[in-house]
Amino acid sequence: MDHDATNGAGGHGDGQDRDPLAAFAELSRIVIGEAPAEETLRRVADLAQQSLPGIQEVSLTLIEDGQPRTLVFTGRLAADLDERQYDLGFGPCLDAARTGQTVIVDGEGDGSPYREFARVAFRAGVRHTMSVGMPLAGRSVGGLNLYSTDGAPLRASLVEHAEAFAGFAAAVVANVGTHARALNQADNLERAMQTRAVIEQAKGVIMGRDRCTADEAFDVLSRLSQHQHVKLRDLAQSVVDSTTK
Repeated sequence: MDHDATNGAGGHGDGQDRDPLAAFAELSRIVIGEAPAEETLRRVADLAQQSLPGIQEVSLTLIEDGQPRTLVFTGRLAADLDERQYDLGFGPCLDAARTGQTVIVDGEGDGSPYREFARVAFRAGVRHTMSVGMPLAGRSVGGLNLYSTDGAPLRASLVEHAEAFAGFAAAVVANVGTHARALNQADNLERAMQTRAVIEQAKGVIMGRDRCTADEAFDVLSRLSQHQHVKLRDLAQSVVDSTTK
């Protein structure tokens, strides 16, 4: 695996750059829509990396329509290990994202249900993984995945901080998703209005040319669209454009 970081600047994961409480406060100050969605989510991952001691790499997993994907990551190692779990169809990050629970895997995972993944992670230099679900309003919006190359056991205080961070992050992730869907719906509505407008213009051209009704003009457009295998909107635009030539 390539361990070079290619996504997100982040810190060094030593946890000395930022007090966890300051990171929580910064999460709460994130303004949705002020920056692109990916940039906002990468900021969440960077804050986790900087504020949780002993964590070298971080990623965020989201499950959409039953399919998992990594939204952002602070380094290539995190992305590779996430993808390995997606390929297996089983792993701590998947279970955490689906259930909202916290799943910790130590060492080579002997005796763990995740031992195959744990051995892959161990060979890549990871000694501990912690995947923390992000529950919100009775459902899980995803998972915060933390990867540590330190040999020392994960402290109970780190687990508590990670779970608290994930709780704050859940609201950000959910709001980013809601905002993105709203923008997409607005774009779709605008395109639909533009399509309707150009079709109405094309109907007017045909009505004037063929001395027919609006319904008859639309039938002409529909038949031509089907016969020429051209989208109705594109055909209508060509009709309108022909009047300006």
